[in-house]
Amino acid sequence: MRENGEVMTKFYEWELYHAAHILVNDVFKVKPNEVVAVTADTMSDERVVDAVASAAQNANAKVVAIWMLASPYGVGKQTDLVVPVEALSALLSKVDVWIEFNYQWLLYSTVFENAFKENRKLRYMCLAGMGVDQLVRLIGQVNIPLLQKLQDTLVEMLKKTRNVRITSPAGTDVKFEMNPKHPIRNHKGDASIPGSHMVPGQISWAPTFESINGVIVFDGIINPPFTEPLKEPIKLYIEKGEIKRIEGGREATAFENWLKSFNHPQMFRLAHVAMGVNPGAKLTGNIVEAERIWGATEWGIGYVGSGLTGGEPIPAPTHTDGITLNSSIWFNDNLIMEKGRIVEDKLKDIAQQLKPQ
Repeated sequence: MRENGEVMTKFYEWELYHAAHILVNDVFKVKPNEVVAVTADTMSDERVVDAVASAAQNANAKVVAIWMLASPYGVGKQTDLVVPVEALSALLSKVDVWIEFNYQWLLYSTVFENAFKENRKLRYMCLAGMGVDQLVRLIGQVNIPLLQKLQDTLVEMLKKTRNVRITSPAGTDVKFEMNPKHPIRNHKGDASIPGSHMVPGQISWAPTFESINGVIVFDGIINPPFTEPLKEPIKLYIEKGEIKRIEGGREATAFENWLKSFNHPQMFRLAHVAMGVNPGAKLTGNIVEAERIWGATEWGIGYVGSGLTGGEPIPAPTHTDGITLNSSIWFNDNLIMEKGRIVEDKLKDIAQQLKPQ
């Protein structure tokens, strides 16, 4: 833009278009004439939506941008009450690529389920509520090929692991067993094949649920219901994959009441665990970013998607995610990460190049 005859740039203007180009061309590998749908709601960042839609158009795709003119009050299936489920499902069942920027995400909603049921070629990524700064830091400024090398190595190690332990300085100490029937989701920045994908820098999986025992302390953020980092840690006591007790301050009480409000037993059961390794991620109010904080672990609660079970989903009214910072992680008895720093011999050099320790 111009002001008083001088060229003025917007915040991260050039970096934004570079990140959008990487997302469309390197992550999704969009081909000419593919149909790309970009969805957003009234809480989404318009600059990000426009930049990604423009990058897809420049890749010679056929692009449609869809704005929800009323943001839902919740996420997942809670969006069913607000969005035009049948109409949106019909559209998404015919596209090649769906890039979601909805702040109140449609992931795990009826629209999401319908789209994947009808559209076996669909390539989807959840970038819920992502702003300019986050798109630049989490995608545009990351060495994606090197990150993929790190994550591929971690996944190969996980496949040979039977038992996992996670601790944290805030008091987390939880153990569980791997379930060989459940897929390990390697969100490494490759959305070139059909399926549900996430922002690069996360590995997630569903353990053997009844094997999860111990204490999980969230000291980052829990979203929903909170949209800001936690003021005080929230401690969950877990027995056989179920939350038996919640301790903490006012936020802990609010979180427990929120879970109870759904009157559904699955809302007190763990859905998946994940580890974050995106070097650009920071603790903000955006859960998609928080899940990828280097050295963080994340637990999902409630709805379990089919991509995590390897079969049918485990239904629940909605889904929430909580973040544990500075985690220590053992695969069997091998210490992989210590208080948020990768210490395993095979991984230290790659980690140093991605994020200097």
